[in-house]
Amino acid sequence: MNKIIKKTFGGLSMSYYLRHLFFGAIMAVFFIYMFYNLGRASILVALVFVANALIYPYSRFVYESIVDFIFGNNVFFVNALFLLATKIITMLICFGFAMFIAPIGLIYLYYYHSKNKTFDE
Repeated sequence: MNKIIKKTFGGLSMSYYLRHLFFGAIMAVFFIYMFYNLGRASILVALVFVANALIYPYSRFVYESIVDFIFGNNVFFVNALFLLATKIITMLICFGFAMFIAPIGLIYLYYYHSKNKTFDE
């Protein structure tokens, strides 16, 4: 069981995970604050947003892997505001659907690390 956890949840680099966890935490705090101000805050709502923040890095990993596969090493020159808006929208989508997208990333990480025998002892 320990190998499965290492191959899935330990499959991302620490810097990658912490960077995306930071943004996931910002979004979670923002949404919890919004729900609190609307009078709809509950422990369940807060737990869902915290869970989404914790698995958001795996959701983002799936998104970035797909985009990297489609675009490859191409470079696009676009307006900075357009790029920022696109980034925020994709971050919100990945955060909102993290509980559905992240399992795909975890399955891929398990497959990848099993194939490469990364965490085998």
